[in-house]
Amino acid sequence: QVNPVESGGGLVQAGGSLKLSCATSGRTFSSFAVGWFRQAPGKEREFVAAISWNGENTYYADSVQGRFTISRDDAKNTGYLQMNSLSPDDTAVYYCTTGSPHRIGGTHRAAFEYDYWGQGTQVTVSS
Repeated sequence: QVNPVESGGGLVQAGGSLKLSCATSGRTFSSFAVGWFRQAPGKEREFVAAISWNGENTYYADSVQGRFTISRDDAKNTGYLQMNSLSPDDTAVYYCTTGSPHRIGGTHRAAFEYDYWGQGTQVTVSS
């Protein structure tokens, strides 16, 4: 299993930055894709960003393209989401998820492509 645990959320002013971390257990992290989703109050969970198992491909929602950067450090079994130029619209609970090779599909954008989910970390952006 590769169970994610998120950290790094908090309160930040509009225009500020945060870096989320996704620490995992297990010895197979390097073969898993990593994704970030978010859910704002009253809204459905939505895709934010993903990175392929080998780090060669990254995927972003249009709303965060150019502002967020996803990365991974396989030596630390950890994924990251650097968030810049934050706006109040980015306020949400952010979830890290991992997708095994037999489950992850070509899009990396659908929740059903992922196996393990963290509990989430709150990001609040004040105006």
